[in-house]
Amino acid sequence: MENMDSLMQYLPFLIPLVILQLALMLAALVHLLKHNKYRFGNRVLWVIVVAVFGFVGPILYFTVGRSEE
Repeated sequence: MENMDSLMQYLPFLIPLVILQLALMLAALVHLLKHNKYRFGNRVLWVIVVAVFGFVGPILYFTVGRSEE
């Protein structure tokens, strides 16, 4: 029960982080599916990176992988 109380204490901080992570991932996946050119790698690689690596994956895609169109 003590663990649940400590989780509830951090919930106001966790909810916005989860929403931000999901929004970043969704934005990166939508961009990936609409565009065919990437600076490094291919679509399958970037989908895996974005889906698996939480915050880091979408940030990597937008900073390193996305092609300058």
